Amino acid sequence: MELTTVWFIAIAVLWTGYLVLEGFDFGVGMLTRVLARDEKERRVLINTIGPVWDGNEVWLITAAGAMFAAFPEWYATLFSGFYLPLFLILIALIVRAVGLEYRVKRPEVAWKQRWDRAIWIGSLVPALLWGVALASMVRGVPIDADKEFVGSLLDLLHPYALLGGATTLTVFLVHGAVFVGLKTVGDIRVRSRVLALRAGVPAALIVTGFITWTAARDGEPLVWAAGATAAVAFVMGLVCVWFRREGWAFTGTALSIAAVTVMLFGALFPDVMVSSLDPAWSLTTQNASSTDYTLTIMSWAGVIFLPVVIGYQAWSYWVFRKRIGTHHIPDDVLVESGRR
Repeated sequence: MELTTVWFIAIAVLWTGYLVLEGFDFGVGMLTRVLARDEKERRVLINTIGPVWDGNEVWLITAAGAMFAAFPEWYATLFSGFYLPLFLILIALIVRAVGLEYRVKRPEVAWKQRWDRAIWIGSLVPALLWGVALASMVRGVPIDADKEFVGSLLDLLHPYALLGGATTLTVFLVHGAVFVGLKTVGDIRVRSRVLALRAGVPAALIVTGFITWTAARDGEPLVWAAGATAAVAFVMGLVCVWFRREGWAFTGTALSIAAVTVMLFGALFPDVMVSSLDPAWSLTTQNASSTDYTLTIMSWAGVIFLPVVIGYQAWSYWVFRKRIGTHHIPDDVLVESGRR
């Protein structure tokens, strides 16, 4: 297998890890305005992701860094052509991070409400725009013979991309609700299960439509297989929610997100960005890659350091594996770290 293919697969794996892990973070962030009935419950929701959300974002940094090093033409065209949506995602991620850290720094209700809105917006915007961006890469955007994006924002807002955005938004919401059910006890756990089932039905319809559209456009067996896996896993996740098996339910929604990501990257390969002007102008794993020497150095670095990063993150999930509830939130503490 050529190193260009190896690194395309590696980048797909990094994006899969990011969307699966950050997906429930976004879902929990959106649920803070829906599921929580008071300050204690809102703090429970935030504390479910408190120890892990910043670690989950490392997958995005690593994926972007790998794209920059392994496929510089892909990175340059993507980040210049998708500048506005990626800028909005960056701002939203910063706002969400500040909200998670700062909402507990002062006791005033108005202060907390402002940061709660920041967390909600900072979770909703990336959940929507990541789907739009990934779907646009697969469908194709205006790229000329010089590998330059020559379109506008409107070229990214086509029906297929908007359906991709609706898919990530709704699936992440359900994924987050299932995660809350897995990590909490008491009434909030029950309500998260009910919400996951209610939101899961329209989400299943949306994701099925997106899978069908993608597979019909591409037609490759891998794309059909990954799409079918995603649909079945999501439905089985909802069935497990119904039977109160939160662990298996979370496995189902996580597998569904992973399979959709595999489907998109499978539909994309061997291209990395499709030109809607002329297929010959598309960026591929060959014409957008770095030199073999660079890819070789990257491969050795990945073999050495990637297991360390994965091991550390797995350890952090194990340490903070226990369920929490409102009884864990003290009444007399007005300022806390937000990472409990």
